[in-house]
Amino acid sequence: MTEPYARYVADIQDVDETWVAVVGGKGAQLGALARIEGVDVPDGFCVTTDAFRRIMAQAPSVDGLLDELSRADPDDREAIRTLSARVRRTVEETPAPADLTAAITGALARFGERSAYAVRSSATAEDLPTASFAGQQDTYLNVTGPAEVLRHIGRCWASLFTERAVTYRRRQGIDDRAVHMAVVVQRMVLPEASGILFTADPVTGDRRVATVDAGFGLGEALVSGLVNPDVFKVRDDEIVARTIAAKQRAVVALADGGTREVAVEPGRQERPALTDAQALRLVRLGRRIEARFGRPQDIEWCLAGDAFRIVQSRPITTLFPVPESTDGERHIYVSVGHQQMMTDAMKPLGLSLWRMTAMVEMHEAGGRLFVDVAPRLASPAGRAALLNVMGRGDPLVRDALETVLGHEHAAPALPDAGPVAPQDSGLSTPAEADPAIVAELIERSRASVAALEREIRAKSGTELFDYLLEAFEEHKRVLGDPLNIRAIMAGMEATWWLNDRLWEWLGEKNAADTLTLSAPDNITSEMGLDLLDVADVIRPHAEVVAFLRTVRVEDEGFLDDLVKLPGGTEAREAFEGYLDRYGMRCVGEIDITRPRWSEYPTTLVPVILDNVRNFEPGAAGRRFEEGRQRAARKEQEVLARLRDLPDGERRADATKRMIDQVRAFAGYREYPKYGIVRRSFLYKRALLEEAGRLVRAGVLAEKEDVFHLTFQEFHDVVRTNRVDDPLVRRRKEEFRSYRALTPPRVLTSDGEAVNGAYRRDDAPEGALVGLPVSAGTVEGRARVVLDLADADLEAGDILVTPFTDPSWSPLFVAVAGLVTEVGGLMTHGAVIAREYGLPAVVGVEGATRLIRDGQRIRVHGTDGYVEILS
Repeated sequence: MTEPYARYVADIQDVDETWVAVVGGKGAQLGALARIEGVDVPDGFCVTTDAFRRIMAQAPSVDGLLDELSRADPDDREAIRTLSARVRRTVEETPAPADLTAAITGALARFGERSAYAVRSSATAEDLPTASFAGQQDTYLNVTGPAEVLRHIGRCWASLFTERAVTYRRRQGIDDRAVHMAVVVQRMVLPEASGILFTADPVTGDRRVATVDAGFGLGEALVSGLVNPDVFKVRDDEIVARTIAAKQRAVVALADGGTREVAVEPGRQERPALTDAQALRLVRLGRRIEARFGRPQDIEWCLAGDAFRIVQSRPITTLFPVPESTDGERHIYVSVGHQQMMTDAMKPLGLSLWRMTAMVEMHEAGGRLFVDVAPRLASPAGRAALLNVMGRGDPLVRDALETVLGHEHAAPALPDAGPVAPQDSGLSTPAEADPAIVAELIERSRASVAALEREIRAKSGTELFDYLLEAFEEHKRVLGDPLNIRAIMAGMEATWWLNDRLWEWLGEKNAADTLTLSAPDNITSEMGLDLLDVADVIRPHAEVVAFLRTVRVEDEGFLDDLVKLPGGTEAREAFEGYLDRYGMRCVGEIDITRPRWSEYPTTLVPVILDNVRNFEPGAAGRRFEEGRQRAARKEQEVLARLRDLPDGERRADATKRMIDQVRAFAGYREYPKYGIVRRSFLYKRALLEEAGRLVRAGVLAEKEDVFHLTFQEFHDVVRTNRVDDPLVRRRKEEFRSYRALTPPRVLTSDGEAVNGAYRRDDAPEGALVGLPVSAGTVEGRARVVLDLADADLEAGDILVTPFTDPSWSPLFVAVAGLVTEVGGLMTHGAVIAREYGLPAVVGVEGATRLIRDGQRIRVHGTDGYVEILS
């Protein structure tokens, strides 16, 4: 083999998946496929990325165009379209050097100059486990003759810069210059049938179900949407579903090159493209390919004669990963993020710390955490209790679990039913708890955090990690304190009791929403009101207000500049006092790696300015007192109506006890989370100090690299002064891919992802249905906010957002209603919406997509739906 040939051309049979940098993702995958016993890959060769680099070097003007492209606004589609077209034109018009041309024509001579070929793009960022890049570059079929093959190779090089490919890379965070293009040239297959095999169900995610799409002729008819395919679903080597479509058109190869769309004869249109036996044989082949690559595959196949030819296989990147399990049992996982109102991907350090301090075992997948509930579903009593609790909190989780349990192949077996528990008579009330324990628990938490803060200062190196292991045990002890659990449950049980009984006795929906207004000791609602007090300090000082309007996110030293202005000293003291109490909070605060308000205090500036603009002095005190009085009036009204009923005195007495209980304990529901976040911030500060030492020692490139290590891996780096840089890079890439995934509420060990549905028909046509969590009806302008720092609210606006955790509470004081995509009855957003008296509907699927910013909407917080009015 001559040197130019070796440099610019490689036979498919000679490469494998380690050759991505040389032959691109598609070429490397085809080489690996060709090495699997029983897998037939059409012969051919790859034009390497060295050839592409040679072409780019021949066209120096491309550099300037790529500079312009990198500076273009990602949302300016016209600029991207124009610049990418200029790059493509330049690449296509650049002549290939003689030695490169000779290498390619030499390869064609070996495989047959007169043969027909498929010429296919193969970028180095393509068919990867985290990004498939499917359809982003070009493929040309039935290309004949050396001159045409060379021309189409040039078109493949240029297709790296199609508008869709450039835009896709922008979304994936991949630089245009970081990707190079190889080209696959393969002998053309002229099939009777072709299509796509997914070795996991691409809709449900079920790894046990393979899906075969099949049509006549070349696969372009399916890919382009020209025809509906036949669809076979196969589970455990058995066809469990089959749909045969009327295939009126097909794409076929022409004798002199190219392809053409043709009509399928009427008598053949509804004939299956594959027999059942062929579909099963194809799936077995797919399982072999899946086993070789270790993950579900999207496989393009052709049937020529009775032989399947595989022309491409790539990972299915849209599937949500499944937690690792080696016990062979079936598991049913419930999303932790949906309970914590933070469904974003977390980095490894955040995941590992949450798992190490959690009260139950958690499992990781896709940068999220899950709890396996299969053991609790394995008995009738456990199943009933779990479904009841889940249903009270989030009906979608309950429905998702019931959907999975309805699948015989996925549900854990139930033992024979035992005795049935006696039914609630309707008058029994939860055990009462002493309200004094709230103050005791708050003091215990403060003392524990103070001890942690004192002791952790003296720790460093491996001693810090040993100490943190002890601190995590204290963390769990505080959280699992039976008194703490009793206080939390006292408020929740009283809420459930009031809502159930007052609906039964008075027809009053969600009565507890009003009865809990301005409940004491609610640290999260106080956080929003206290920021109103900060606005009161700032409002009288015009120069301070004007200065804050100029502050940008990156202006970390703005508090130092405040003191130079009239009133600036008071403003800074108010700001810092707020941060002393709440600075450990942030959006997504369950992830220790997220930047805290104390680290980026500019995050709060837009919210403070909204408060300055939208409220009068003293608003915090007035709002709290108004809520307290509304709750008191509601209590008197409810008790009076109950006393007019038969057996009214007994009902009223029981209700009064529950009202007292819910007001004593409802606020405390938020305090344990506050304690967790305070402790976690102390862990983070100590760990970042250790990371800083490693940076100064030259072990780490930057402190935040440790966020991509687990706690134990970080400990090992501190102990050895060595870091696995490739591991950190791989984790960063994985995190970027995980961010693009949407976690399901329920996930099975077979990979089935289920989000549940509302089984209701009581909402108006066209309304968006969700879970009612805070009573009342409000109409106003929708403000769709994806990032707290981007909020720009006016009084009367309705906040529409994917999810809210406690850090969003400062926004709640400025809005009239709340709509979220994620949430349950007792999640933090719901609790604070009730505390502030905001009509709220949560769990509205696709709310931020279906509701446009600025539209007028009506939120029915009592009945659980949202109407779009304009």
